[in-house]
Amino acid sequence: MRTVLALVGALAVLGSLVACSSTGDRAGIVVTTNILGDLTRTVVGDTTPVTVLMRPGADPHSFAISARQAAEIERSALVVHNGLGLEEGVARHVQAADDAGVSTLAVAERVNPIEYTADESAGQPDPHFWTDPQRVRLAVEAISAEVIDRVPGIDANAVRDNTDRYLDELDQLDRWMADRFAAIAPGHRQLVTDHHVFGYLAQRFGFQVIGAVIPSGTTLASPSASDLDELAGAIRAAGVGAIFADSAQPDRLSRVLAEHTGVRIQVIALHTESLSAPGGGAATYLEMARTNTEAITRGLSGQST
Repeated sequence: MRTVLALVGALAVLGSLVACSSTGDRAGIVVTTNILGDLTRTVVGDTTPVTVLMRPGADPHSFAISARQAAEIERSALVVHNGLGLEEGVARHVQAADDAGVSTLAVAERVNPIEYTADESAGQPDPHFWTDPQRVRLAVEAISAEVIDRVPGIDANAVRDNTDRYLDELDQLDRWMADRFAAIAPGHRQLVTDHHVFGYLAQRFGFQVIGAVIPSGTTLASPSASDLDELAGAIRAAGVGAIFADSAQPDRLSRVLAEHTGVRIQVIALHTESLSAPGGGAATYLEMARTNTEAITRGLSGQST
């Protein structure tokens, strides 16, 4: 009996050591979306490796990862993800890592999220917080604090310095966006998008969301003929002059809707859910926000794009 008990005890100790070793071997940061990847890399600098799963121009709702990337998630010290249902294609991998003891940060839950107010997503939390620079400020603060607390061997002072510099840049961006949007007449501050992605921008800068081509917060949904008829009527009634479509998504439905309204209306491409490759106009979050602001301002001021 003593031999059996000793063996059981030895196995328990061995299991504990293996678990501790596995936890101790975790290193680096894995980030799901490229927008969050840019924020995280800016905060972290060269203090620890950062792996971003979502390639430029991909759709955060549907992008998938390989088995190797899934294993990398479970070996990381911290997983930074958007949450609130955005990354539908990788959510189970993030949950598996969390179940395995990996530290995870659902950033959108930390930025005072709002809810959708219209169509089939009404009442659900809106994950698209990055269209509001003040929400991004909260996201950066949350990422910075989690990195310092959860990533072994991190240079906390360097992370704090990087964070302070970036927060200043976000404050400058917020003021600049407000100044640019001030050029749009109050009666023209109306948004129609390919799906519901600009609720935070509308709240922050005083826009009205007339509707979305896909009446949902995800690109994986699809509109019915009656949805398009209803939105076309709303566009005509409001005198909307532009529909904004994600540059990474096919804009066929947006163009069909524009023709369906029976009035002259532009379809303008924006970078709404993904950064671009370098040179594409949205290689960083700051560049994306500026590019979108200029396009929205031109489109709603009746200027040629």
